[in-house]
Amino acid sequence: MDTDSIYQDYANFIYRYLLSLTKSNQAAEELTQETFYQAIKSIDNFNDNGKAKFSTWLCSIAKNVWLQELNKEKKRNQLAKLIRNKNEYSYNLEEEFFNNEDKISFFKQAHQLSHKNREILYLRLLGDLSFKEIGSIFGETENWARVTFYRAKQQIRKGDITNGS
Repeated sequence: MDTDSIYQDYANFIYRYLLSLTKSNQAAEELTQETFYQAIKSIDNFNDNGKAKFSTWLCSIAKNVWLQELNKEKKRNQLAKLIRNKNEYSYNLEEEFFNNEDKISFFKQAHQLSHKNREILYLRLLGDLSFKEIGSIFGETENWARVTFYRAKQQIRKGDITNGS
């Protein structure tokens, strides 16, 4: 099969199929190109024994290309969301714990916490671990880590540090 004639014969059909899936001219154009690239790469896999039409085979490739693009987009969106949330969360932690206090004062107070509370505070703030991860380290629940962290934070805020290491 001649690749130019394949493209000429089926490009508009595949484009319209992808347009119905994507609802976007630009996406349909890009995916049409990718579909034909994949089809040409695997043209030897098309079994022309009369059971399947060539257009059906192209549509299955187009659908797979579209699904792959959806997965990529989903992953990009998740990554962007994680980055946004991490930046917002990091800013809130920094503001909450270092607001109107210098770092040396904070660490002096943190050093006077019990070993367990100090370690949880450090794992959370410096290690950037989730409460679930911290709970796992201590063989406890996520909620236990959250409550212990909160109590340590409150001790520092109130200056109520009576548990030495």
